[in-house]
Amino acid sequence: MESILAALALVLVGTAVGSIKIVNEGNQALVERLGRYRTTLNAGVNWVIPYIDRIVWEETIREQVLDLEPYLALTKDSVSVTVDAVLYWQIFELEKTYYAIQDVENAIKNRVMATLSAEIGRRELESTVSERDTINQVLLRQLDEITEPWGVKVVRVEIKQIKPAQTVLESMELEQAAEIKKRAAISEAQGTAEYLRLIAQALDSKPNSREILHFFVNQRYVDATQRLGASNNAKVIFMDPKTLSDAFDSVLIDPTNIPTNHGGNQGRSGGGGQSGQS
Repeated sequence: MESILAALALVLVGTAVGSIKIVNEGNQALVERLGRYRTTLNAGVNWVIPYIDRIVWEETIREQVLDLEPYLALTKDSVSVTVDAVLYWQIFELEKTYYAIQDVENAIKNRVMATLSAEIGRRELESTVSERDTINQVLLRQLDEITEPWGVKVVRVEIKQIKPAQTVLESMELEQAAEIKKRAAISEAQGTAEYLRLIAQALDSKPNSREILHFFVNQRYVDATQRLGASNNAKVIFMDPKTLSDAFDSVLIDPTNIPTNHGGNQGRSGGGGQSGQS
């Protein structure tokens, strides 16, 4: 009789202990009763019916970080870029997350990559790189709608980097350098024309304007020759100062007749010279 009572006492103690379930702070737990969803347990001490109730999943409801591995995407103008992004998400309804989707983190990852690739595909490279904040907001809005049935909320999305391929970067650098050289050449040509125009206007009322203009032209010729001769590797263009002066005689007649484009200046200065190595 005593052994029976002792065994019964042990069963009661085991049942009492088994009916106590402690859920850690920041977590929730799902309880099924005889294979069906019963309730969701919050943090702290909870009571369940042993052998009938079973905890099938305990998971954090705190904000989680999902750092995506860099992957390739294609812009609207067919430029391949490497995308590196991170998102922050949180479970707000554990029951939906468990029963509506399997492997919720992997599902979010795949959905983010697909949505981000589609958004980049709608934009050209320049806007893709410069409008990351706009893309972040678009992604957040779309992902929030997609993940809501899963009981999940995407808190924020951050695109860390959108980087074109190395060959594309090199091509962009060459293009930028060529554009800078082109602008510099145009500015130089326009500056020379403006310089001569101002001289012509200033000398318009002078009786000896032709001689003064010839002096300025010859002085510029000497200065340019000295600068070119200072380099051992430079090609020096020797030109007849008289030819240069004659080329500018029309300035005294019509100051507005000075060419303002770069090509025109080259044609005027290259016709009377001989070249040699310094």
